[in-house]
Amino acid sequence: MMPSTLDIYPPLMIAVFGLPLALGIGLSIMRWQPTIIRLAPWSAIPALAAVLWVPPDAIVSIPWVLLKMHLALDPVGRLFLLFTSLLWLLSGIYAQSYMASDPRRGHFFFFFLLSMAGNLGLIISQDVVSFFVFFAIMSFASYGLVVHNGDTEAFQAGRIYIYLVVIGEILLFTAFILQTGSVDSLLLKDFSNLRPNGLTVGMILIGFGIKAGALPVHVWLPLAHPAAPTPASAVLSGTMIKAGLLGWLRFLPFGSFAMPHWGTLCIIAGLLAAYYAVAIGLTQRNPKTVLAYSSISQMGLMTVGVGLGLGWPQTVPMVLPAIGIYAVHHGFAKGALFLGVGVVAAGEGRRLAHRFAVGGLILASLALAGAPFTSGAVAKIALKSSLKDFQGSWISDLNLLLPIAAIGTTLLMARFLFAVLRRSAARGRPHFGMWLSWTFTVLLTASAVWLLPVARKAVTMSLQTASLWQALWPIAAGVLLSGSVWLMAARKKWRPVPCIPQGDLLFIIIYLHQKILHFGSLQLKRIQRYMPPALKGLQMRRLRLEGIHKLPVRIENCLVNWQTAGLIFVILIGCLFAWSLS
Repeated sequence: MMPSTLDIYPPLMIAVFGLPLALGIGLSIMRWQPTIIRLAPWSAIPALAAVLWVPPDAIVSIPWVLLKMHLALDPVGRLFLLFTSLLWLLSGIYAQSYMASDPRRGHFFFFFLLSMAGNLGLIISQDVVSFFVFFAIMSFASYGLVVHNGDTEAFQAGRIYIYLVVIGEILLFTAFILQTGSVDSLLLKDFSNLRPNGLTVGMILIGFGIKAGALPVHVWLPLAHPAAPTPASAVLSGTMIKAGLLGWLRFLPFGSFAMPHWGTLCIIAGLLAAYYAVAIGLTQRNPKTVLAYSSISQMGLMTVGVGLGLGWPQTVPMVLPAIGIYAVHHGFAKGALFLGVGVVAAGEGRRLAHRFAVGGLILASLALAGAPFTSGAVAKIALKSSLKDFQGSWISDLNLLLPIAAIGTTLLMARFLFAVLRRSAARGRPHFGMWLSWTFTVLLTASAVWLLPVARKAVTMSLQTASLWQALWPIAAGVLLSGSVWLMAARKKWRPVPCIPQGDLLFIIIYLHQKILHFGSLQLKRIQRYMPPALKGLQMRRLRLEGIHKLPVRIENCLVNWQTAGLIFVILIGCLFAWSLS
């Protein structure tokens, strides 16, 4: 007897996160490693199948997991799962070739698969507990991707990243406890229909804002992206920071209550991020760092959309599709740019391959800047359309500010291309898998948004004469300004701008931190001076504040061993499972 269609949905939805999770745990068996590494990218196939086959009204309940897990695909989740699974698939194929000669590729794919399981799982989760658990799995597992190279830069980036992740998880857990205390249901739809107090809204904004790279908790992002291997950077920027955006959409009362004060705050923070990140990014020399600041800038524009929906619920029918379109566009464009960095570097010395790779990067850069006939133009038209109900309000001024942001993005992309072309080849000849996956990512950047049913109206509007001019003139202005700066620099009439340290605001915090530690050490020495002679024989150096620095290093040295990390992860999953049964 053939199984009915309804019988297929539960195993398919479980396989979305269960297959990469099982493969990741299976990497602990050494003799299985080669086979699992070959299968790793294809563990995203169940997610693509779910996008195509699972209807919106299909709800899968698993009562014996995490206080009754609920899985489903609403329109927002389907859109996010589509580009997320495709980008994980293509980045995984890229990683197989990229990491072919790396002796620690098993370590990389272990954290790669766990991050994929968490990322895909949180998209289909429809209850608070499941979303939080998958979000935590993704956040903590991606630490292993950041520190994979094992150098000083990687460990510094990982240390800052894990500090902020822990802070974010604590804030989110506290917010969930406060909010769920007033409702009997743990379903996300019931959670978002509650009117939260100001404290809860603030914790949700900051908790998910850390992952989304929102200003001022963005400092981990320009440190982590350059430190991580290229395929990891692609998914970190293309998919995982979108988890913070999805968290806002899931847990904030979109369309339920008007919160103009919080909405205004989000709009201001988003605009500041859009312009601030461009200013800092233009001083960077590492192309991956430039892309990191570009991600902060683009996420700032999406934060503006979040602020509109949070403050003025009547805009949600327009804002929500615009945010989804922008997320798809940015995910593929940023994936193509990050993966292209490795392809261009490897193509040095082979003229035709190098020109092809540079051409793909130019196409993706134009799309990110919002040039006419690109996915970026459609995304920005969709975002501008949500502002038409604010004529005569200060929010209508965003129609003037968004083109300025497009000029900034164009300048940033010009800086990125210049930095890429100046860097020497870091790897050998690229494998076929790198070329194949990157080419498909570029094609998706050019075509995916145009094929989305939700983007049909925006596509039509983007082809109008007025819209073409609105998309063209900021790009032209950015190109002319970039060309002028380049000519002045070539003629020695432009002094190079000093490179601001990666992490910008973090540099100030670290400086103050060092001053505090130095002051504390001096005070301890003064106390030791007045201690009785019998106590001076004690090793006071053990009490010095500098010893605090050794603890994170020892933890990192332990976690970088992927077998140890895998054992800890399995123990945590077992504890969660036992807790859910109690």
